[in-house]
Amino acid sequence: MECFGPASIYLRKNERERIEAQNAPFDAKTAYFVAEPKEMYLKGVVQSKDGGKATVKTLCGQTITVKDDAIYPMNPPKYDKIEDMAIDDPPQ
Repeated sequence: MECFGPASIYLRKNERERIEAQNAPFDAKTAYFVAEPKEMYLKGVVQSKDGGKATVKTLCGQTITVKDDAIYPMNPPKYDKIEDMAIDDPPQ
């Protein structure tokens, strides 16, 4: 990990946290990030989509209705932090 510099400890979860995240239930059809003015982006689950708007329930319990273009699909937990950058997309 030294090759990634001193910031690497913040880019990688410990083994226990990584395994828990990989084993957590994940539905790619409903798991989204939603743009939120105070927090930037929040993790959430899409409750409904209708007429160009989406209603998302965030993990902190807040329900937000935004335009469809203000929600972004989440990657599965198996793609998490430093391993994505270092292994999945090698430089050409």
